[in-house]
Amino acid sequence: MTSTISPTGGTETKAAPPSVPSRIRGALGASGSQFIILVVFLVAIWLVFASLDGRFGTGNNMLTIISVSSVIGLVSLGQALTVISGGFDLSVSGVVPLGGILYAILTNDGWPLLPALLAVIVVGSVAGLVNGIIITRFRINPMIATLGMLSITSGLALTLSNGLQIPFDDIDAGVLAARTFLNVNNHVWLLLVLSVVLFVVLRYTSYGRRIYAVGGNREAARLAGVRVNAITASVYVLCSAFAALAGVVLASQLLTGSGTAGIDSNLQSITAVILGGAALTGGVGGVPGTLIGVLILGVLSNGMAILHVPSFYQTIATGVVLLLAVGLSQLRVLRRRKK
Repeated sequence: MTSTISPTGGTETKAAPPSVPSRIRGALGASGSQFIILVVFLVAIWLVFASLDGRFGTGNNMLTIISVSSVIGLVSLGQALTVISGGFDLSVSGVVPLGGILYAILTNDGWPLLPALLAVIVVGSVAGLVNGIIITRFRINPMIATLGMLSITSGLALTLSNGLQIPFDDIDAGVLAARTFLNVNNHVWLLLVLSVVLFVVLRYTSYGRRIYAVGGNREAARLAGVRVNAITASVYVLCSAFAALAGVVLASQLLTGSGTAGIDSNLQSITAVILGGAALTGGVGGVPGTLIGVLILGVLSNGMAILHVPSFYQTIATGVVLLLAVGLSQLRVLRRRKK
């Protein structure tokens, strides 16, 4: 079996179907027209809400939307990796509250902020590693594997907190949610930095190309020399690490750890990723579209809250958006197959 270097920098073999390199190039070069449509839709719903209530378009409300959306943004960045690789992670809804609970417990016990944050991320990564091992070694469907981990992590969060909220003894522990530079919350800057890093990794590194290759065609990727199991496990580790970090940010916003905070993270993150152009079949997606999807959900949620729409209607709206996003995703898949 011989190997050559493709124009995109990826490794090809004669055993791999010719469609693999083009599939990767298509994934890396996200559709400009699709991105423009998403931006136009975001602006349209923004204008609708702004016309219905003058409070919506104020600068303070814009910062509120960005701040609140950044929590789901962090989860969605990790979720994007699993979706691009051909899977998804339901366990983030348990890892997020577990991360917040652990951070509250550790800081209240006197841990310095950075070691406490790193410890939480490590715990989240371990949960992701277990997901990856179950999925790759035991060939368990990602939905079943991550659903089981969701039960474990959410149960741990409630057990550690005895079903109660754990307020921060020191409000300085909420530094990630504090406003500092340009009066913008620290976690917003953190999201921007991580987004840039992840964009570069997916677009310009061999690791990123391998994630797309695994999602596009696992068998072809394996024949091309990609360590499919290692790549798959790594994206679940990163996804859970992002979710644990989001849990710390959410707890920092609330100044308390809660076993129920962020329990809808899986629905919202998958919706944002699919809405942003990813396909449930894998091999397609990216950071810019994911962030736009997060903002669309944030604008819808904030706009309905300002208009005093009951919360259960907001949940219905999120479900409708998810179904529409999945429908559009399937249409994009069919269109690519016809081409």
